[in-house]
Amino acid sequence: MPKVPSFSPVLKNLTYIYDENLNKETEFGGSDFGGYPTLKQRDDSYDIRESMNVHCGFVKGSKPGHGTGFDIDDNDLLEMEQCHGVVVASAIFGAFDIIQRPTNISKYSKQTVCFYMIVDEETEADLKTKGSLDESKKIGVWKIVVVHNLPYTDGRRNTKIPKLLSHRLFPNARFSLWIDGKLKLVVDPYQILERFLWRKNATFAIPRHFVRFDVFDEAEANKAYRKYDNASIDFQVDFYKKEGLTPYSDAKLPITSDVPESCVIIREHVPISNFFTCLWFNEVDRFTSRDQISFSTVRDKIAAKTNWTVNMFLDCERRNFVILVFIFLFLFMFCILKYA
Repeated sequence: MPKVPSFSPVLKNLTYIYDENLNKETEFGGSDFGGYPTLKQRDDSYDIRESMNVHCGFVKGSKPGHGTGFDIDDNDLLEMEQCHGVVVASAIFGAFDIIQRPTNISKYSKQTVCFYMIVDEETEADLKTKGSLDESKKIGVWKIVVVHNLPYTDGRRNTKIPKLLSHRLFPNARFSLWIDGKLKLVVDPYQILERFLWRKNATFAIPRHFVRFDVFDEAEANKAYRKYDNASIDFQVDFYKKEGLTPYSDAKLPITSDVPESCVIIREHVPISNFFTCLWFNEVDRFTSRDQISFSTVRDKIAAKTNWTVNMFLDCERRNFVILVFIFLFLFMFCILKYA
């Protein structure tokens, strides 16, 4: 692990807006959890300076997870604050997925890396019913943390909180690896950080979508698969189009894609990458919860002012270190039935 933090271009000091008296009379979008930033505040956030104060969720309460919505027990919060190195985080809400235990984790990582699986009360009850969760609150290397008072009715939007705001939940961590709850980690976290951050001198890495690289195509796919209501997707894309969003082309090179496969996020918690995920979360809070649609708009606006870049690696590389277990089980059963 590098001894000192990486360079953060332009932005050196990042603080967050707290507001107990929310003004809900904004143009559109926003929430009690994320606040209701005006479009002017949104525009001003891209006037990047050495010190910035921005919306980044948790706008009410004394600190993230304490009276803010997405509330966490004090003992768990204190323990999360003790993560000073690497944190691996995931989440399952609505008992939607089965917890996958990481494999091939070194003894050193088991001693030094924080592994947190964040669940809601429904998932906690399901785990207890199945006998998977006892008083230790551990399943394999995962420490199970239960959140209360979820701020959104949309489970996908709730998931974006630990996914994009890990630096707020783990304020003293230096690096984080996010993996969706449906995935199984099969490679040691330090190897992943070395390959995608340290070797590339990057502070943020994310896989490209394995098929699509154009936001307009991604939006149409979301509508076709009914990932969100069509009118909201159209409104968001039209808004970005008026701001200058164009279809992806070779003119954007060396940028290789505008659409991430955001089931995995690898990042160093320095001001510029924290700033990026704050503004990305704000778009998810204001528009649809489909984070692939808003990713490139935020990335490109920040890059234009700072020359900061994202390491977008091939999705086949992602599948080397996380796997979708049920697909392998399906293929295994298919082979048994076919060749039995």
